[in-house]
Amino acid sequence: MIVRLVASLCAALLLAACGHVPQAVTFHAEDNPEKLSAWGLFTMADGRIAPHEGMVTYELQTPLFSDYAQKWRTIWMPKGVHAAYRPNTAFDFPVGTIVTKTFYYTASAGVTDPQTSNDVVKMTPATYQTGVSGLDLRHVRLIETRLLVRRASGWVALPYVWGTDGRDATLARTGADIALTLDEGGKKVSFDYSVPNQNQCAGCHAQDFRTRAIEPIGLKARNLNRDFPGEGGEINQLKRLVTMGYLTGVPASGVPRNANWQDAKVDVVDRARAYLDINCSHCHNPTGAARTSGLWLDAPTVDARLLGMCKPPVAAGRGTGDRPFDVVPGHPERSILPYRLASTDPGVMMPELGRDIEHVEGVKLIYHYILTLKGACTEDDGTGPAAG
Repeated sequence: MIVRLVASLCAALLLAACGHVPQAVTFHAEDNPEKLSAWGLFTMADGRIAPHEGMVTYELQTPLFSDYAQKWRTIWMPKGVHAAYRPNTAFDFPVGTIVTKTFYYTASAGVTDPQTSNDVVKMTPATYQTGVSGLDLRHVRLIETRLLVRRASGWVALPYVWGTDGRDATLARTGADIALTLDEGGKKVSFDYSVPNQNQCAGCHAQDFRTRAIEPIGLKARNLNRDFPGEGGEINQLKRLVTMGYLTGVPASGVPRNANWQDAKVDVVDRARAYLDINCSHCHNPTGAARTSGLWLDAPTVDARLLGMCKPPVAAGRGTGDRPFDVVPGHPERSILPYRLASTDPGVMMPELGRDIEHVEGVKLIYHYILTLKGACTEDDGTGPAAG
């Protein structure tokens, strides 16, 4: 009896030392827990990571490229509050909102313990995740889960890196580099997957130089305006958020919608603009960090010159690749934009953060886009017609 009592007491002390794992989503208004589990966001059971009640899985029309990592995205809000619709920027989310983005890869075939494998395969995410039952982990290497937490003082970004046992993730304030080898149909590419530190998160998420406030990038009407399975069936995601009480103010018509960059049935210009919008416009917009470049790649911009047509670079240097203009209609090989997208040189590549390898398919799309553009540039000063 005494032995049993001591054992029970030790177990209780151990549980207290490790911290209580909540059974429901827990908003931390001030502290930043060391373990992801302290937020109570997910259940790990039967080879699957599933969201707790009230969390909504969502997907973007065109996602940001992150070294071919697949992403599982969720959002949660406390009961009784909601986000307010905005047509072009991120929705106005209430205090208490928690946005998660879990980055993962498919492990190579035959691997018995995917979470300890550094060999991964390029695949599409639909194989493992749904908006209903979470993420199937049987063939998955979890890398990190990033949180965006809306507190009274504003948004805060918190990166958590998953351990080799796949049971929990630990806060990585200073970031991390994870060596991986990507198998692209037999061609293997070794690279360092970079988990951003908290300051680097602001490099992309602070989209207005006047406030420097962090905001979500993907949670905009034009990115969410698509069907995706979840509560209520396979329906429009904005409709789902409205039905659940998570979003108000969505108009009956005129809601913007980006193209799916991989949908070959859609015009290449629309697909390319969607790709540049999600990958580049958090900096290249009228109030972003790259506003002084004069290259604005956000979806609302329609001025051909601002989109780079026959526009000389603001600052010369090796970042131009000796190309005269950001975009030369009909000539991607003479355009700076695809040159920088294709580069993996840290002093040349764009985007500057979030990737270590080339997005081959994305660069091919931008090449095709520029090939379709009509017009000619004046080589000496760029005053020639941008498009015809």
